[in-house]
Amino acid sequence: MGRALIQTTLFALFLTLVTSLPNKDDWDIYSFHINSTVTSRYATTVITSRVANRMNESKEVEFQVRIPKNAFISKFRMFMDGQVYDGVVKTKEQAQQQYTAAVSRGQSAGLVSSVGRTLEEFKTSVTVAAHKKVTFELTYEELLKRRHGKYELQIHARPMQPVSDFKVDVYIDEKAGISFLEVKGGLSTKALANAITKTLTDKQAWVYFYPTESQQKTCDSCGEQGMNGDLVIVYDVNRDISVGDIKASGGYFVHHFAPSSLPRIPKNVVFIIDQSGSMHGRKIQQTRTALIHILNDLNEDDFFSLITFDGNIFHWKRELVQATKTNVNSAKTFAQNIKDNGSTDINAAVLEGARILKAHPREGSASILILLTDGDPNSGETNLETIQSNVRKAIAGKFPLYCLGFGFDVNFEFLEKMSLQNNGVARRIYEDSDADLQLKGFYEEVATPLLTNVTMMYTGGTNLTQTHFTQYYNGSEIVVAGQITDNDIETFTPEVIAISGTGSVRFSDTNPTVESTDTVSDRRLQRVWAYLTVKQLLDKV
Repeated sequence: MGRALIQTTLFALFLTLVTSLPNKDDWDIYSFHINSTVTSRYATTVITSRVANRMNESKEVEFQVRIPKNAFISKFRMFMDGQVYDGVVKTKEQAQQQYTAAVSRGQSAGLVSSVGRTLEEFKTSVTVAAHKKVTFELTYEELLKRRHGKYELQIHARPMQPVSDFKVDVYIDEKAGISFLEVKGGLSTKALANAITKTLTDKQAWVYFYPTESQQKTCDSCGEQGMNGDLVIVYDVNRDISVGDIKASGGYFVHHFAPSSLPRIPKNVVFIIDQSGSMHGRKIQQTRTALIHILNDLNEDDFFSLITFDGNIFHWKRELVQATKTNVNSAKTFAQNIKDNGSTDINAAVLEGARILKAHPREGSASILILLTDGDPNSGETNLETIQSNVRKAIAGKFPLYCLGFGFDVNFEFLEKMSLQNNGVARRIYEDSDADLQLKGFYEEVATPLLTNVTMMYTGGTNLTQTHFTQYYNGSEIVVAGQITDNDIETFTPEVIAISGTGSVRFSDTNPTVESTDTVSDRRLQRVWAYLTVKQLLDKV
């Protein structure tokens, strides 16, 4: 299972079937179903498209869908003339080479590519004989991530035609209990609102989206080619401040830990802002706007500093200072006067930010380093591996580094690896009208630390996913999976040790409630374990 997930995440699907360039006017999508089942925050979604060639000659038909970036494609199949064609997994490099070769030979190939902020596109095509039909079936899986106190299941509907039999069915089963649920997204408003049916009980929810052909042409995200938009199911589960929600099945366990009734921890934060020439115009304007919003949200017991850089480093202050009204106003004035100019010395800037944080340690606080840049280093140290090594040594695991990459031409792979090496994450900030809100939204995810130095321990557990976390933020969640030794739940005991705003804290339960769903067919927890194991391995690559 783990191997299959590794391959389908890293790589692409490749199908060898004779084909030519498709013309959507020559074929009819008569059925398009999306069925998503979410159990304990793990979603499995199946997209099924049934297409008929109504013409008197063979025609090319196309299957093109968009899936969340964090999802794994676990299966792709085509059914045609009583035959089943399974997608063959190839390495990324092999898939790209075979895709190019197949296209040059007029054959079919399926490939995954990135589109937009949160989605990736999978597309393939196949030749269908006159008056024959083909069924495409794609399955993808994802562990929903909690942000801002909620989970979001994003379903993108773009069948490329109005479809007579169009259905989206979502079923959510949360044994912890569903605290709230709402349906959002561009397909949930105005003309399509009455196409949505929502049913909610204490622990289960059903959402049905059945728009008519007429509705598929007239909504805000619709046209003659049908719908092109998102349906987003937003929800959260009930939780407490105990050891958390633990489920076991088939020798595997998954532990969701998200305590909320804890005091916030004061933070130390250094913002490192790229002001090189490539930030010219809209980027620097949006950065200034976002910084001013963020500075307004600092609490008075927070300490902070702000530096900008191009080929040189410019300090607002050379040390951390308290977020008093006077200091915040001074920093806002500094932010308003940031001007783009010069080259990009990322190495020196991040090392200086790390120096400032390490020079002013505060017991009972959480330190955070945030870098915003849009370019590759082209001044000072420019070797990417050397920069990553320098930063890793400077930070020494003491605090996370968050890298925000601005624009489409940023070397995001470099920033992502540098963040992951330092217990942080990287985010791409898209240069759209709401870029300042994207920046502010990210900051709000890390604005309220509740725990630091979090260690998850499991007596009677083995083959564990990541168990140490530098910080835990309000509205987020820590998820750990593993195997139960000898499948003996009686000897399995979880424990969490961390530092809170009031000192060292321990979450434990000598008789934890471990929900067991041991059935031969229930492989879901094993899949969650595989998902996390693979994703964390990929993060280290």
